[in-house]
Amino acid sequence: MEQQPTATEAATEAAIETVFRIESPRIIAGVARIVRDVGIAEELAQDALVAALEQWPRDGVPDNPGAWLTATAKHRAIDLVRRRERYERKLQEVGRDLSPTAPHHLDEPADPDDIDDDLLRLVFTACHPVLSAEARIALTLRLLGGLSTPEIARAFLAPEATVAQRIVRAKRTLATKGVAFEVPYGPEREARLGSVLEVIYLIFNEGYAATAGDDLLRPALCEDALRVARVLAELMPKEPEVHGLAALLELQESRAGARTGPSGEPVLLQDQNRRRWNRMLIRRGFTALGRANAVATGGLGPYTLQAAIAACHAQAYAYEDTDWARIVTLYGLLAARSPSPVVELNRAVAVSMAEGPGPALEIVDALAAEPSLRDYHLLPSVRGDLLARLGRTTEARAEFARAASLTRNERERELLLARAEGRG
Repeated sequence: MEQQPTATEAATEAAIETVFRIESPRIIAGVARIVRDVGIAEELAQDALVAALEQWPRDGVPDNPGAWLTATAKHRAIDLVRRRERYERKLQEVGRDLSPTAPHHLDEPADPDDIDDDLLRLVFTACHPVLSAEARIALTLRLLGGLSTPEIARAFLAPEATVAQRIVRAKRTLATKGVAFEVPYGPEREARLGSVLEVIYLIFNEGYAATAGDDLLRPALCEDALRVARVLAELMPKEPEVHGLAALLELQESRAGARTGPSGEPVLLQDQNRRRWNRMLIRRGFTALGRANAVATGGLGPYTLQAAIAACHAQAYAYEDTDWARIVTLYGLLAARSPSPVVELNRAVAVSMAEGPGPALEIVDALAAEPSLRDYHLLPSVRGDLLARLGRTTEARAEFARAASLTRNERERELLLARAEGRG
């Protein structure tokens, strides 16, 4: 019969797992700097966790558990590199003309703009454009969010085997493509930074408005995205769009407590109890937005503009106080900087509040033939709202019913069906 752990042992194991989840991104980053392979680095970090589970219940939790885990993982990494070097020397001694098992990495150029931070290197590696968007998201949540494969699978309602395969393939791709464990410098940094910010934004959005499933929100994903965005803002203080994204996520997350009712049902913006908005997150959002504006040159980027729009909502103590004219202007700037049908649809909503539903309906109708919005449930949802405000009830209900048929989120479907039946 297997002996059950004592209460003390169970508490120690729980503490170890908590510490590891918090510290694992930095452990993996530090080890990857040595072995130049994020897959191997993660395995060595896991080895350190196993060592802690074996030793800490017996010897006690060290004063600095994160440093203990990091040192253990790095010692194993150094041992691995030494074994590789000995093996390569033996191959050379017997005259074998074989390529080294580990590629030679040139030192990075000395550049005043270079950022020497292992965690930042890990961010850029996990979000490398050589990977698909799905792979980047999964790998980022695994390496930087500390989520297990089952947790990622549950968050995205995907089969666990599918997520596991994405992560394995992502690591293999980074290795086979020879992706350097580095922060790009010069012109390449700006291009690569866009990929990093996109991954964080997509993770947050899936938590903020779940694509499918029974819940509107997935708070854990929002928390993970926020954590990575805050770390990135600390590591790259001179990048305006990093602060812009952090500001956007802080301000959006500030509304989380008011976005659902007692049973998890969605609460529309105009009906939200703004006293439930998180004022601390709003202050953090305004601080980040101020930093973005302070370091911006050549106009505001799309994340900073979206944060400015979110700030307009945060400043209004009542829905009626919202500066919709300002929001329309900001959406116009966003459409010029980063044009997309979704931005135009959001601009239409702002126009409807600033100028009335008629002008907004013209904008929405012009989007009807847009291929990318063909199955986008918010297009008929917005159109239904505009028609309802114009008194065209029958048409509005048909649009809400169509929107309900397109969404894969049960909470949104219930709301839209209620509106289609005249109950919302």
